[in-house]
Amino acid sequence: MKFADVGQRLRAYRLESGMRAEEIAARLGVSRAALYRYEKGEVIKLETIRRLAELLKISPLSLLGIGVEYFTRPTAFGERLRNLEEQADQILQVGGRLCQPLTTDAFDGALVEAWTESAEKAPDRAMALTAIEQAVQSLSQRKRNYNTRRPNMTVVLAESTLRRFLEDGVAGSLVIPERTRARCRVAALAEAASIAQLMESLPIGLQIGLAQGVEPSGNFRILRGRERAFVATSPFPVDSLPWVSTGVTSITSADDAVAAHQRVAEAVWRDALKGSAAAERVRELIREAEAG
Repeated sequence: MKFADVGQRLRAYRLESGMRAEEIAARLGVSRAALYRYEKGEVIKLETIRRLAELLKISPLSLLGIGVEYFTRPTAFGERLRNLEEQADQILQVGGRLCQPLTTDAFDGALVEAWTESAEKAPDRAMALTAIEQAVQSLSQRKRNYNTRRPNMTVVLAESTLRRFLEDGVAGSLVIPERTRARCRVAALAEAASIAQLMESLPIGLQIGLAQGVEPSGNFRILRGRERAFVATSPFPVDSLPWVSTGVTSITSADDAVAAHQRVAEAVWRDALKGSAAAERVRELIREAEAG
């Protein structure tokens, strides 16, 4: 049992539970500092793992990394992705409008602005603002990790999803003031231009394709490390409100699940536009959005 891995899962499930660290520590009968040490990889007794799982309303096997991990909160899923990306040498993403570790400052700024506007109308504003802070911190760490480690990354974006992104802007499903919506549309155009540039310039270790026609039925990532490979599936767009649960994500290292997703990914990549052809198509979508 690798306690560092247990600690990473513990932190993600703590975020998933919505409980504060102080509350969990008190109910467990330990200090908050002790809980944080568990999350950083300190040895945990099996009885403590059992009690933590009971508090978090999950199976002890989930904390131990046996079976499938499920999350309903985008913040918790993002934190778990960060853990896996830190250990991955190869990352393959299929579906979606963009890849979060590659996002520009313009996208990130518009996203935080839209989230903050929405938090003002949330039933629990303080909780919403805390979730935003956690999500921004996780995204920043994921981007920093990618820029430092530079794992090989292959991304296949869906044209239909990208088109909707350009029409609606960043956080297109949110009800926000028109001035903010206008800035979100500008940020989406800038993000798509950055994607086109990456497609065309072909940075070492990075490939981005554009799937046309039938959109991939679900977004997923395959993350391969030296010891294990994981499949992470998610119904959440990258700009989902971090404090709202609207779906269920899953993470598994089962060999048959990894193999099945790998076959789908290879087929989608084979048929996708790549290089200068993909870049030109993205620029066509940008021109259509600007004219429309």
